[in-house]
Amino acid sequence: MLELLSYDFMQRSLLAAALVGALCSVIGVFVVLRGLAFVGAGTAHAAFAGVALAYLIGFPPLPLAILFGLATVWVTGVMEEQGRMKLDVSIGILYTATMALAILFIGLMKTYNAEVYGYLFGSVLSVTSEELHIILVLSVLVLGLIVLFSKELYFIAFDQEMAEASGVPARRMYYLLLTLIALTMVVSLKTVGAILVFAMVLIPASTAYQLTHSLRHMTAYAAVIGTTSAVGGVLLSYAWDVPTGPAIVLLATAVFFGSVLFSPKRLRRIVA
Repeated sequence: MLELLSYDFMQRSLLAAALVGALCSVIGVFVVLRGLAFVGAGTAHAAFAGVALAYLIGFPPLPLAILFGLATVWVTGVMEEQGRMKLDVSIGILYTATMALAILFIGLMKTYNAEVYGYLFGSVLSVTSEELHIILVLSVLVLGLIVLFSKELYFIAFDQEMAEASGVPARRMYYLLLTLIALTMVVSLKTVGAILVFAMVLIPASTAYQLTHSLRHMTAYAAVIGTTSAVGGVLLSYAWDVPTGPAIVLLATAVFFGSVLFSPKRLRRIVA
């Protein structure tokens, strides 16, 4: 194992997995509490459409991935706010539309491009130093904003109308939350892939929800579970020669079912 850790690519992979695992899990707490599960999935696929377009036209993938992701969450937020369409309906339409665009862009490529599929299925073992630096910077930015506005974000996650009545700038906080979700999806694409990335947002937070009633404890537990699952998945994928993204998600899923079976909440109800 120590010899494995001496390789530069494995060090980059483990650090990227740890950052993404923690980031996805923390933002996942607000996604679970606010009921924005479908938004995260739709945003991941929208960001992938931006990646596909970038490779088609020879442009850096990150800016277009961010643009597509932010456009998706902001448009759905505006449509919900103005009462034009329910959130799940609008994100469902944009979800399918952006995936269709991604398939179209890939189809227009004259040659096979393995890097594009790395963003679709995940390729953490091929993370470069430059990509790791970007992941680190965006992770620090997102986590820093969450810490800075944690009280307001927790408040709107439970009751946005009550938060607004209490003087919290709920509308701005809601769009900040949507923006943070979009950035998280973009940061995580290379590590887990567009197909599986939202599992890392949803599963660790849902696991932590089984273990505590405290919001701060839930956030801390989610971060630990997400980081452990991501790092453990990378090590398992290397040891057993299996794809990294599925290894990470399946390990997190196993932890989730363990938490359901041995949840303090469940055991307390059984004893009562």
